[in-house]
Amino acid sequence: MSAIRNVLRTPDLPGKILFTLLIIGVYRLGTQIPAPGVDLDQIETLSGSSAEGGLFAYLAIFTGSGIGLSLFALGILPYITSSIIIQILTVAVPKLEEWQAQGAVGQRKINQWTRYIAIALALVQSTGYVFLIQTSPERAFGVAAQIFPQDAPFLTFVLAVTCMTVGTAIVMWLAELVTQKGIGNGMSVIIFASVVATVPALGGRIFRDRGLVWLLVAFVALVILCAGIVFVEQGQRRIPVNFAKRVVGRKQYGGNNSYIPLKVNQAGVIPVIFASSLFQLPSFLTSLLPVSEQQFNPDGTPALQPDPNWADRVNSFVVNNLNNPQGPVYIVFFGLLIVGFAYFYNSIAFDPVQRADQIRKQGGFIPGIRPGHQTETYLAKILNRVTLPGAIFLALIAVIPSALLAELIDINTPGSSGLLGFGGISVLIGVGVSLEIMKQINSLLMARNYEGFLK
Repeated sequence: MSAIRNVLRTPDLPGKILFTLLIIGVYRLGTQIPAPGVDLDQIETLSGSSAEGGLFAYLAIFTGSGIGLSLFALGILPYITSSIIIQILTVAVPKLEEWQAQGAVGQRKINQWTRYIAIALALVQSTGYVFLIQTSPERAFGVAAQIFPQDAPFLTFVLAVTCMTVGTAIVMWLAELVTQKGIGNGMSVIIFASVVATVPALGGRIFRDRGLVWLLVAFVALVILCAGIVFVEQGQRRIPVNFAKRVVGRKQYGGNNSYIPLKVNQAGVIPVIFASSLFQLPSFLTSLLPVSEQQFNPDGTPALQPDPNWADRVNSFVVNNLNNPQGPVYIVFFGLLIVGFAYFYNSIAFDPVQRADQIRKQGGFIPGIRPGHQTETYLAKILNRVTLPGAIFLALIAVIPSALLAELIDINTPGSSGLLGFGGISVLIGVGVSLEIMKQINSLLMARNYEGFLK
């Protein structure tokens, strides 16, 4: 309670928190407003359809949309994909590498190009989603529903695509407002609000399928999982650095000891978000393939189907393997993607060559390690060793809870696929973003000589 009173007494901090909550409210409102041109009579049919199955089951985890096709249906996903593209191109394109070396000025240029690419991706994705919804709603939502009227003019689809693209731009703007005037990283806060919105649906599904006892068991497991995530998130390897004494005139500089903190999970939830975004790509591509539709006899019984074509085989493989959280293919590929992105992000966030050169210029050295090439090799070795357990931890958290949820939830009932695929991811994102926000609040309190939240 004393920490909360300190928050209320700190200048500007209550305003930052209220501003962040206001932006979250605006974002959640936008996810519930249907895009122009949709048949409002179908909204009741598709209530909670983003968790019914199909492609939008995976889209909903980062948007929290309950109506499938809303103004903010794409959420922050195009910006995440654009960030992935920019980070990959930074290593290969000299111009982007030059901008990155320019500091704040270059970072503004990179951010601007990231926005441009995000808008282009939003235009392409919204066009694909509207086309998929109109031509094959069963594969988009998992249920048969005519979202757009049959006699809808072409301009109706253009308006829906335009509004969804503009909605992505608005979400990016809201995220930047949170970063500048609120608490926490704006993109993380937006994703946090989306994944937390799916928690009540998950609890309700466990209660309906398994009863109160299993719901309490799941809650206890959730508490233990959160404690484990916090323990690993706070873990770090401290590399000692000594600075030699220098005498300039009558003053003495240096001579102090410091350390370089390397977190066990330095990348946070970013590898999971990146891997989840890329994991949607096969589902989206296969949803556009011309698969064979089920035929029925006049009496209503299923008719014999001809031999499946290549599109049917590809779609069947994606549905049975990449969309099945209990399948070995899903577990292996998703886990490897997370581990790979963890190493990729850490190699960008912590450059051993640059850090070793910075230590040398400041007159410092690591005890027992020569400055220069040996320091670079030592830092790279430590980074790889620390990253491995953190990356494996991320993969296990993202994969194992989803597989366990599949045992608690009846996977044959509507609404299962969207909840199963992201059980661990939701907890990981929620805890990770919460820790970031708590650390920022704690630093603001400590700057005012108040006792912070963290002990």
